[in-house]
Amino acid sequence: MKISLMVEGQDGLTWPRWQGIARAAEDLGFTGLYRSDHFTNPTGPVLPALELWTSLTWLAGHTERITFGPLVSPLSFRDPVITAWQALAVNDLSGDRLRLGLGAGWQEREHRAFGYDLLDVPGRFARFEEGLETVQRLTRRDGPVTRPGQFSRLDEARFQPETADARAPRIVIGGNGPRRTLPLAARFAAEWNAVFTTAERFAELSATLSDQAQIASRDPATIVRTLMTRVAPGNDAAELRRRLGDRDATDLRERGGLIGSATEIREGIDRYRAAGVEEIMLQWLELDDLPGIERLAGVVIGAG
Repeated sequence: MKISLMVEGQDGLTWPRWQGIARAAEDLGFTGLYRSDHFTNPTGPVLPALELWTSLTWLAGHTERITFGPLVSPLSFRDPVITAWQALAVNDLSGDRLRLGLGAGWQEREHRAFGYDLLDVPGRFARFEEGLETVQRLTRRDGPVTRPGQFSRLDEARFQPETADARAPRIVIGGNGPRRTLPLAARFAAEWNAVFTTAERFAELSATLSDQAQIASRDPATIVRTLMTRVAPGNDAAELRRRLGDRDATDLRERGGLIGSATEIREGIDRYRAAGVEEIMLQWLELDDLPGIERLAGVVIGAG
């Protein structure tokens, strides 16, 4: 199982922090580095936030090995046409290392603050489905695209240049919803990314995804299954309190977090591997703690 890092782009991320974490991920042997795409957190003070595509463009040009991308970028405020164009360019710049995580959007605060309509849940997912089709068809570069739509339309749309070796970025759909998210992942995604769930629940959702893939006439084995969850290494209660603040360690463990000693974290990774997780993205919230990332690498690299 591959081991990657994930950080929250709206939780105080700055250029020095992003660049330091990127170099650590590249040098320490993590498979990839992923980040959220939000203007701000859902509650609390507004903290520094680094714009997604600017940060990924820097990453594409300043790293050589790691995969990267958004987990996930909401098509509720990201235009799917522009997103497809940006993704093609960044994927090309990086040598096919971008994983294009897309979502329907969920956070009310940022949509209200910046004037985007989140819509009700059915409308949100209708917009998401249409946006996924737009991104998929435009990034495949299989000729001009004409398509009516409820939220946008395309009329002989295509990107240039169309080179013979152009590779479409792999679409990642994140979320655990069995009724809406998993059917869309079965139709559009190269990779499904579960979020904060136990190994047992992951296995159940993965089976549901396989069923949905068969309904969509896809081979279930063609969909990569990954997971994003919290990690907080700590050998004693004091260290865990420092890392977790007012968050309860037991609650995080019950939601699938890898919390505690090196042995506990490795055992958790073993459970996820047995459940079918192919890559795990470890959410790291201590953005200035590069020594902590180095110690984490010593615990998890090779454990997958």
